[in-house]
Amino acid sequence: MLVGYARTSTLEQEAGLEAQIRALTALGCEKLFQEQVSSVGQRTALLGALEFCRDGDTLVVTKLDRLARSVTHLGSILSELETKGIALRIENLGVDTSTPTGKLMLNVLGGVAQFEREMMLERQREGIAKAKAAGAYKGRKPTARAKAAEIKALAAEGLSMAAIAARLGIGKGSVHRALSAKPDHQNS
Repeated sequence: MLVGYARTSTLEQEAGLEAQIRALTALGCEKLFQEQVSSVGQRTALLGALEFCRDGDTLVVTKLDRLARSVTHLGSILSELETKGIALRIENLGVDTSTPTGKLMLNVLGGVAQFEREMMLERQREGIAKAKAAGAYKGRKPTARAKAAEIKALAAEGLSMAAIAARLGIGKGSVHRALSAKPDHQNS
């Protein structure tokens, strides 16, 4: 059985969802699961599709990004499908994991995507290092440490950690750290 899965991120993408449903129906999907949710949100229709599929079925999506949010996520979905004897078909890539060539192609595409992500992260790290060397990248300013004296003064007045945190606009954990910190000459 061909089982279709369609997803868009927002309600404004109604036309995109309808187009996916039309395509999946035209491909012969007998059962359709659809949802409008971000790829990082709780995807109940995807979980439903994975639960519905049985040995010998094929899960069909129009595009890879409709199914998985990352290479790792794709790997976990593929592992679950393989364990249950279910193939995956990604229409716009012409990939069908029911064939050895389809499995190879998906692994190659996943490897290329992982490589591109690692290259992007490397370029990002290089840019940050260059900005730091030029003095243009400072990072986030410490908030609670700069308010340590104020925190201790409010605590001496008898305010609770929650009250201090609320008054200064910082977290209770930051208040706790400031109150339990050793004086600077004892830190070494």
